[in-house]
This record gives sequence, structure tokens and C-alpha cells, in this order.
Amino acid sequence: MTPHEGAAPPARPPLRVIVVDDSGIFREGLVSLLRAAGIDVVEALASTDGLGAALLLRRPDAVVLDVRLPPTFTDEGVQAAVATRRSCPDCGILLLSTYAEASWMRRLTDRIPHGVGYLLKDRVADVDRLIEALDIVAAGGIAIDSAIVEGALSERSPQLTGLTERELQVLAGVAEGRSNASIAHALGTSVRTVESHVAAILRTLGIPDSPDAHRRVLAALAFVHSGQFAL
Repeated sequence: MTPHEGAAPPARPPLRVIVVDDSGIFREGLVSLLRAAGIDVVEALASTDGLGAALLLRRPDAVVLDVRLPPTFTDEGVQAAVATRRSCPDCGILLLSTYAEASWMRRLTDRIPHGVGYLLKDRVADVDRLIEALDIVAAGGIAIDSAIVEGALSERSPQLTGLTERELQVLAGVAEGRSNASIAHALGTSVRTVESHVAAILRTLGIPDSPDAHRRVLAALAFVHSGQFAL
């Protein structure tokens, strides 16, 4: 056996992340959780002041933003997300909020159609889900909190009427940013079955051929903008 045979693949460099949250206790706790999980938190800020400079200096893979930030505590996080994407086109963006405000996700994806996510702050305790969401947005995907997705599924928009109940469940998993294997596990079915459902969803939604990851993003966007997230 040569020295390289049977060797584990080289470890991926840790994600470089900037955290922006005005609550010192929450910010410090989040930073500690991320670092314990192997994430390289390169900057932690209490407001968007200094974020532009930090983006240039630190060159992060992703930015975590509270939706409501100083000075008005309305939509500074959304505004900062849009500005971040302009100055750092490859940065993933993950918004955190205390409330399941689906309108923010809709506003965000109107302006940033990929590499973006929205999670409730309660999810921070689920470190695996938090890291999964960061990985997804850093890779250009979309990750939507399950609470928002479940609420959206309570209504059926005209755009999605061609989908079966099972296909809607699979599409919801896609919108959350989950892999086919993860969706299959959650639904108690096989990966091959989920793959068939995904193919049927893409056909029904009229999503053109393109790399699979891009088509999944388009499917997630179709879910977000289907009217399920009506204000």
C-alpha cells in the first residue's frame, strides 16, 4: 500500500464567518457555539457599522445577521444583507430572527436569489442545523427555517396546484436546503423515491435543465415566491 492509499481526504478549511447581532449575550454565545463546532469566526459586530471594512479585511465565506439591528431595529439586517452581497458576491448570508416573519425571506430572495438563508434564533441551539444552514448558503444554496416552511404548507397556491401532497413535502425539504438523503430520512422513504419526486417537481414547475444544485435553488425560489409566503 502506498502512503496515500486508504488515507482520509484532506480536511476542508473551516468556514470563515462574520457574526452581526446587537445582543452581546446572544452574540457571544453564538460565537462560542460556532467556534466549538470548528467554524472560524473572524469578526463579531454589534451593528452594521464596520461591516463593510470587515468584509474587505476578513474575506468571509458567510455572514450571519440579525434581522433587526440598530439604529431603528426594523430591517437593517436585510439592508446589510443586500449591501454585503454587492461587496462580497460569493459570501453566503444567513439571517436570524426571533420571529418567523416569512415576508423577510421573500424580500431577501427578491434581491438575493442564491446563497441566502433564514433561521429562527431558537435554532441556534441545534448546532447541526445551524452549521448545515451555513454550509448551504456558503455553497450558494437556500435554507429556510422549517417553521416558515410548515406555515406556508397550510395553504396551496395556484402555482403549486400541480404538485401532489408528497411532492409538496419534498419541495418543502428542498426549500429548507436539505439533501435528498435527509428528506428521505424525514419522510421514511428511499433516496431514489425522493429523486423521482424532485424530478417530477422540476418538470411541473417548468424549471429548465441546468446543474442540479442550481435547479434546486430555482425550485426553492418557486416555493418562496409561489404565494405561500403572501404578506
